[in-house]
Amino acid sequence: QVRERAFIGKNCILGKGVYVDTGVIIGDECKIQNYACLYQGVTIGDRVFIGPHVTFTNDKYPRSELWSTERLTKTEVKEGASIGANATVVCGTTIGRYAMVGAGTVVTRAVPDYGIVLGNPAVFKGYVCICGHPLEKKGSKMICPACGRTGEVSQ
Repeated sequence: QVRERAFIGKNCILGKGVYVDTGVIIGDECKIQNYACLYQGVTIGDRVFIGPHVTFTNDKYPRSELWSTERLTKTEVKEGASIGANATVVCGTTIGRYAMVGAGTVVTRAVPDYGIVLGNPAVFKGYVCICGHPLEKKGSKMICPACGRTGEVSQ
């Protein structure tokens, strides 16, 4: 179900039962798997993967009788990020470029660019390459064992 005033970019794939609320923005070439729920206040960058049953919240202190757009807390998922199945992204967070959120993870704070987080609550576990494999530290460099890319991570 795609609500009014939602924006979906070019070449996106939305699976069965995906819910895209009013005003949600989805960039180009995103893949959103079955039964993911993107509520008002969510912005998704280009080339983002959202696994099945991922849920984004939009009110930190929900009460059905008090909801209004003033209570809305925005969330952003930046370019190339991946969010695993059954993850929950609590509103007010930013998931960085090419970051990876593991299946079942509950994100309660910002995830850095290329960061890997797992668990409930999410715990930072390291960095991931643009190709999706975890990076290994070799001296002052980070190296991808899969594709060979190298780089430095600034703190």
